Amino acid sequence: MRSRTFFILGMLLVICLACSRSADKQDDPTNLSWDQILQKADGQAVNMMMWQGDPNINDYMQNFVVPEVKKRFGINLEIAGGQGNNIVSILMSELEANQSNGELDMVWINGETFYQLRQIDGLYGPFVDTLPNAKYIDFQNPFIKYDFQQPINGYEVPWGNVQFTIIYDSARVKNPPKTREALAKYVKAHPGTFTITNDFSGMTFLKSLLIGIAGKGTLSGDFDKTKYEKYSTQLWTYINRIKPYFWKEGETFPSSVAAMHQLFVNGELNFTMSNNDTEVDNKILQGFFPKTARAYVLKDGTIQNSHYLGIPVNAPNKAAAMVVSNFMISPEAQYRKARPDIWGDGTVLARDKLPSRWQQKFAQMPQRLHAPPRDSLQSHALQELAPKYMIKLYEDFREKVIQK
Repeated sequence: MRSRTFFILGMLLVICLACSRSADKQDDPTNLSWDQILQKADGQAVNMMMWQGDPNINDYMQNFVVPEVKKRFGINLEIAGGQGNNIVSILMSELEANQSNGELDMVWINGETFYQLRQIDGLYGPFVDTLPNAKYIDFQNPFIKYDFQQPINGYEVPWGNVQFTIIYDSARVKNPPKTREALAKYVKAHPGTFTITNDFSGMTFLKSLLIGIAGKGTLSGDFDKTKYEKYSTQLWTYINRIKPYFWKEGETFPSSVAAMHQLFVNGELNFTMSNNDTEVDNKILQGFFPKTARAYVLKDGTIQNSHYLGIPVNAPNKAAAMVVSNFMISPEAQYRKARPDIWGDGTVLARDKLPSRWQQKFAQMPQRLHAPPRDSLQSHALQELAPKYMIKLYEDFREKVIQK
């Protein structure tokens, strides 16, 4: 009798485990057909967290993406402001509390945030190959395939590709400095008209200088402490040598690129910066930058990178997040986003993979007028370094420049 009871209990346990596995498979949208994913997504809400520091990006999202995914797929896309540290903090807290249904369904990320989320197994995936429009992505491009030297492996979907530029006012600066030596000479001759930001853009500028000092390719691969110490020492010596000639004598630094843009517009600074090589045109069309604003890159090159869309591992509405992601990499959405008068964000799509209609539309897209053609920048494009370099630059900039 006892053995029969154990047998029955054992069979019930096997059935429960099988049911659990079956439920897990049903809960994972990658096990469904795309039509089933669309059906599951219909009526769901997607909570997305992203940086909201640019009015054109906000306009693109709120007045194009949000209404389109509602109209086409019945998805309510709700967007909250937040950056990498906010996203990582939320997910860490939720995962530590074993919270299976989290606050977020989608996040806009790259680089160190991707690295940190992968360290805590905070991202759902691989899911990218499930998206029908993923077949158009230019995965042959290493600036898209790798995020800060990390293979994305289907855990985030490429959304846009940009290159760092320096923006200047050609009415005030006739020959913008294109080397570290020329920049130092200019800053000393025109004190108070140049600075860098204490944010992602400022660190990207410093990273470009670091690569220029070390030599292209020297810092490729995993973080190398010995190499970093060697070349960053030269970087901080250079920055501290010209720091007294910065805006406010280098005693304070703009906290964001938006604040730096405003100083540029007010005439306090002759230069500002952007991670988006088309932003100068965008801001001129907006009436924000003066018509004399121009963009350029350093002779030794500047960072080119991509940004991505991720789905948290505990996102309650993964199917809907996948549908929104798929729409955001569609030829239509990518074309609109790439227009200089809309956002000017570089596409991640390989044009030769697109249907002929979209190939023609991309070819006939209005061209930017105040930055070098994108193709001409490629020879000056520097690949991102491993995430630890960015983390160390933030730490050392505070310790060895701001607090010095």
